[in-house]
Amino acid sequence: MTKITLVLGASLKEDRYSNRAIKSLKNKKKAVVAVGLKKGTVANVAIDTEQLPYENIDTVTLYLNPKRQEEHYRYILSLMPRRVIFNPGTENTAFEKLLLENKIESEVACTLVLLATNQY
Repeated sequence: MTKITLVLGASLKEDRYSNRAIKSLKNKKKAVVAVGLKKGTVANVAIDTEQLPYENIDTVTLYLNPKRQEEHYRYILSLMPRRVIFNPGTENTAFEKLLLENKIESEVACTLVLLATNQY
């Protein structure tokens, strides 16, 4: 079974870290899906604007501030990922607690650094 990463808060703007993360994940041969505000494509990954019922999500990497995360709580829990990565600026203790209660790992880390140091 392929481990898939969901980039939540994906952006078409090349200077955004979510955009860089998609490219880095693809460069490391990781399976990627993405959800953002605008439809488009980054590194041959389609950015969806809807909360689609993806299957086999291993990791959700967040690029949304804590307030914007709230509307995605149920969605993320429904995907039953193994872990959620809180990238810098996305830290959210309330959501971390909810994830723990649902037996989902959380990690405060930078996806780009994890990939660059082979810790992903």
